[in-house]
Amino acid sequence: MKDEQVLPEEQQTKSGVSRRSFLKAVTGTAAGIGISQVFNPALIQALETGLKRHPVLWIQGQGCTGCSVSLLNNVEPAIADVLLKVISLQYHPTVMAAEGATAMENLFAIAKEYKGRFSLVVEGAIPTAADGKYCIIGDYHHKEYSMVDLVKELAPMAGSVLAIGTCATYGGIPAAEGNVTGATGVMDFFKAESIKTPVVNIPGCPSHPDWIVLSILHLLEKGIPELDDDGRPTLFFGENIHDNCPRLAMYDEGEMSKTLSDPNGCRMDLGCKGPDTYADCYKRKWNGGLNWCVDNAVCIGCVQPGFPDEFSPFYEPA
Repeated sequence: MKDEQVLPEEQQTKSGVSRRSFLKAVTGTAAGIGISQVFNPALIQALETGLKRHPVLWIQGQGCTGCSVSLLNNVEPAIADVLLKVISLQYHPTVMAAEGATAMENLFAIAKEYKGRFSLVVEGAIPTAADGKYCIIGDYHHKEYSMVDLVKELAPMAGSVLAIGTCATYGGIPAAEGNVTGATGVMDFFKAESIKTPVVNIPGCPSHPDWIVLSILHLLEKGIPELDDDGRPTLFFGENIHDNCPRLAMYDEGEMSKTLSDPNGCRMDLGCKGPDTYADCYKRKWNGGLNWCVDNAVCIGCVQPGFPDEFSPFYEPA
């Protein structure tokens, strides 16, 4: 391992996004979700020191890439520029230009050079059936690497692991009834393989981009955030949806919606899973803070372990 971990600064000089604009966007997001302005200097310090020194390797298993799309579409300045040119994201199958042997060589080179000092992001479930043959990542030194192989080799070398999205955290849709691939989430996989690297679960179908970016910042500046019993940061997943729903007063009055288009009433009788769901969607919202599921439909409990089977059918009361 090298004593100096600084990665090439040309990442930034070639960027159309200045560090200042990125800092402004992220600190603004932090303030918007209720993190005190007093905390902002810490975020800035983390970005100025940690992001250029802390490599992130992002690998994708059994999923739809929706969490990457969510992240890429919802942060200003454009997160694609940030991930490619500002921070030290060294491997991401969706956005990187490299492919094949070149990409795999870089993946393992970074893992070995920064052993114990990089973060591994896992998106998608890990299919364990058929010796992992349901998800082949690539070829390295004439060895075929499945998602199982890759996680088993890289995770013990990482300083921390972030499981992004409900597929990576708890198995999600790939692990639902009918699953023949042996799909499983990161924590269960680690238990089976006796991997001890700390895991932060950031569920959601997809995960909110704020949850991802700010969890990485917390890792850089303060280490592993406080986690609940399901391995999720309490900062984002400590509040009940139903208790904070704008229709709660109508529920207390016994006023229930008859249809999804009904502007009045609680939607619990239409299948809303808010009472069983813990996340701060109600105040963070999605699509740049414009709306969230309860505005137009019902909460389907996508951040909870057991999703989707334990929350289906979505539009019938539990």
